Amino acid sequence: MQNLVEKLKQLAEKGSIRQLDYQFARFILAQSQDQALAFIAGVVSSELGKGHICLPLHDSQGQPVDLAAKLGLFGDAALELNQQLIATDWRELLTASALVGQQGEALPLMFDGERLYLHRYWHYEIALAERLNSFGTPMLLKPDEVQKLSELLAHLFARNYRYLFEDIKKLEQESKVTPVALQRLVCDHLDVVDDENLDWPTIGQKLQGVSKIEQLSVLEQLVPLSACVNWQKVAAAIALSKRFAVISGGPGTGKTTTVTKLLAALIEQAKQLGELPTIKLVAPTGKAAARLTESIGKAIDELPVSPELKQAIPTDASTIHRLLGAIPNSAEFRHNHDNPLHLDILVVDEASMVDLPMMYKLVDALPKHARLILLGDKDQLASVEAGAVLGDICSFNQFGYSAQQGALVAQLTGYQTLAQGNSQTTSIADSLCMLQKSYRFDARSGIGQLAKAVNSGSAQNVDNVWHKDFSDIAKFPIDSQHYNQLIQSLVTEYAPYLKRASQAEMDPDSGEPERIERRAKAALDAFAQCRLLCAVREGDFGVAGLNLRIEKALAARKLIQVQDEIWYHGRPVMVTRNDHALGLYNGDIGICIRDEVEGESKLKVFFELPDGSVKSVLPSRVPEHETAYAMTIHKSQGSEFSHTLMILPPDFTPILTRELIYTGITRAKHRLSLYVDDRVVKRGIKVKTERASGLVSRLSRS
Repeated sequence: MQNLVEKLKQLAEKGSIRQLDYQFARFILAQSQDQALAFIAGVVSSELGKGHICLPLHDSQGQPVDLAAKLGLFGDAALELNQQLIATDWRELLTASALVGQQGEALPLMFDGERLYLHRYWHYEIALAERLNSFGTPMLLKPDEVQKLSELLAHLFARNYRYLFEDIKKLEQESKVTPVALQRLVCDHLDVVDDENLDWPTIGQKLQGVSKIEQLSVLEQLVPLSACVNWQKVAAAIALSKRFAVISGGPGTGKTTTVTKLLAALIEQAKQLGELPTIKLVAPTGKAAARLTESIGKAIDELPVSPELKQAIPTDASTIHRLLGAIPNSAEFRHNHDNPLHLDILVVDEASMVDLPMMYKLVDALPKHARLILLGDKDQLASVEAGAVLGDICSFNQFGYSAQQGALVAQLTGYQTLAQGNSQTTSIADSLCMLQKSYRFDARSGIGQLAKAVNSGSAQNVDNVWHKDFSDIAKFPIDSQHYNQLIQSLVTEYAPYLKRASQAEMDPDSGEPERIERRAKAALDAFAQCRLLCAVREGDFGVAGLNLRIEKALAARKLIQVQDEIWYHGRPVMVTRNDHALGLYNGDIGICIRDEVEGESKLKVFFELPDGSVKSVLPSRVPEHETAYAMTIHKSQGSEFSHTLMILPPDFTPILTRELIYTGITRAKHRLSLYVDDRVVKRGIKVKTERASGLVSRLSRS
């Protein structure tokens, strides 16, 4: 055991683990004089750096954990280390150590009998699980309240026959009207889940030759609610019946539309009790907050409610940091358990990006009566920092609803197929709703089909998508010809934003040249239409190398003038470190634009804030940042681009996982161009990210 900490030192020098991990092991060794304890402490620290909350002593098959593999050692090096460790009884060692605590103790390491933690993360996990479990008590709704909420949901989620009518007309124009085609349309548009007991001959007869939308109202009786399930309506019902709700779904499933209708229902529910709730909307990044603000603003316009109710629904979203009140140069916030937030309902968008420490601090700052609604895509990449909180919570979806919750949801929605409950479920499962229907990507969308195929983990499913020749997706091999093609296509794609940054058009109201802020906003909007996404940071296929090549190609076409300066007119940048004083946060995108002020030419960097306004900052004051022609897939979370280009390295690397590839694909709204090696993609989608934590176990105790 004499060389274990020395082994960590060697690994740190090679870059296999962080210096921080080795130094923590040294600290534990100095306190305990125990090489084995110091060694496993270093491993726990290393695992945290990879996103794992803890170190389980056994894997999912019940076999002792391979500590050598955790450190990236294989072959003879792994065999030598395991020989040194084989005689160690880790459970006995950890239980007996004075530096390892259990429930109620505050020591550097914590051990719960199965998993070893650093104390701070053990506390985060325990406290978060306790608070989420405390949300489990269902709302006590009286029969008359249930009836009123049912009527309200029926109004908010009333069937819209316009799209069904339009698709029937398309079939008629293409002479493709058949009983099977009509049945498929009805099932798709009306969310039919029980089609066996419907009178399809009569339905087909009624749909033949319809000339106006109103004629489709006959389907109210022919296709009753009891045979359907609109998961958006179910999500709203869940959130009306619980203080904690999670609404998860892929791109285009209508998470924002759902939550907007839900907020209208929650406001009505509160008004019936003589209250008007304070509602706050947040997202992890400024870009995601801006998107949430824009999306809810648009969704409110479509709501079938009174102008007064529309006015009561908030539209301004902020970052989580801003809501909590970030303190400069501190990891703490102004709002916490002792100084809770002033709100009744909190909506958190892009919740998959929220790590364990941040989710704990957010939930800890909630007042006791508050309701919490999480929105996100459980299949996206987990947070950059430690934990996979949304994924852990959504894992309970497999259990279904309890009998009590199923009956209540059936009453609120009219969907009787949900009334069947599961006696083995938990309160967390009763708080979940997975949106399953994409309104953006239909059967004719290659982006949606490819995302679904990647999520299945099946290489055959991915091949099948490419064989269908969808017009919105394209795939190119990685060779010198197509690599150069990628660079030149980006020059074409980025030219419009550079033109908007340079040309001041006339203000239609005043006839004067438009203000620099409006020009900057137009340039930012144009730049957001397209982006190149990379899986890695370094090399020819990484962010650094591609940013440099794109920059050179733009300069060669005289679209930018780089010269020898770092800053130049048109340079796009992405903030990589939060600056609370400036109100700029990790992931915020800005563009450097030359501003003519009283005859003097100055470069300023313009950022769009969550409320849609534009803020300018002198280049010298911009927080840590990088050029943003290309960005990592991780950094693209919370953003969408009309045309997304994605490039993966030609050789497989462990960073290429199913979640990474899925997240990159789903950033595309209308067009996706992939520059990949098929073998790399097929290997990557088989690698599903697993992050060690005890959160699922602790939530199971509710």
